[in-house]
Amino acid sequence: MILMPQTLPIGAVLTAEELAERLADTATQALIDEARLSPKPGLVDSRSSGAHQDLNLDLMVRSAHSLTPTFYALALHSWQRPADIALRQDIGRLGRAGEAQMMVETGGVNTHRGAIWAMGLLVSAVAMQPESLLPQHIAQRAAKIAALPDAFSPKKFSKGSHAVQRYQVPGAREEAQGGFPHIIDCALPQLHRSRSRGASESEAQVDALLAVMTRLTDTCVLSRGGLPALHAMHQGAQAVLAAGGMHSVAGRQQLRRLERRMLADNVSPGGAADLLAATLFLDSVSEPHTIRIN
Repeated sequence: MILMPQTLPIGAVLTAEELAERLADTATQALIDEARLSPKPGLVDSRSSGAHQDLNLDLMVRSAHSLTPTFYALALHSWQRPADIALRQDIGRLGRAGEAQMMVETGGVNTHRGAIWAMGLLVSAVAMQPESLLPQHIAQRAAKIAALPDAFSPKKFSKGSHAVQRYQVPGAREEAQGGFPHIIDCALPQLHRSRSRGASESEAQVDALLAVMTRLTDTCVLSRGGLPALHAMHQGAQAVLAAGGMHSVAGRQQLRRLERRMLADNVSPGGAADLLAATLFLDSVSEPHTIRIN
């Protein structure tokens, strides 16, 4: 069974192609929802471009839509397959093709490279076993894929990988190989906790982002601001949540303080934003409504 209450009624039967279409739409919408969510310190949102000079909301939304065919292909190729090297290589090939198409759409601006990795793995993990949709189980399947080698992966270094090497910290690869602990242990619990305490949906989602920001060694922040900026992010995000999160006046005041510091440091928590989008995807496919798979 697959959990897609927003697209088909309970009792509907999905083929592999229909499932792939719905997973692709859900993943795309999660990227758009993350981009539009406000206020997000240092990040593109519906108010501004944050600490970015080359990004804006319209570009982020167009980038997300450009990735829908990639997510569709990933789901279709992963349908009921085991986690093996052949699948890993297919996922890598499709992800690189999706990145190339994204770069065409954005004129060479890196909008969602990290999100393709995280979201692509999770989309594939759902399609591998669509009858097993607990977030922890999906993340564990994604971790098995991420741990496998891809002999065709180009040996190029991104800003994130340079930060990983320079500061000797885990990056996006290690996050995936570890089963996305910042999603499973931080973002999803905070999302549900904030909702249960009466926060609006946007407030709960910002709280989930902040929960990731309290702990993640965000290589986007490290590459632009170094360890002082990373520590300031951790402390500032903790202060917001300790003050009651976005549902409280004190929490919103602390968020404004954090935002001023991150803009002064010219840093943007892009890694945390990628994980928030992945969190929203997992939350969507884990809603308590089921439909049967053909």
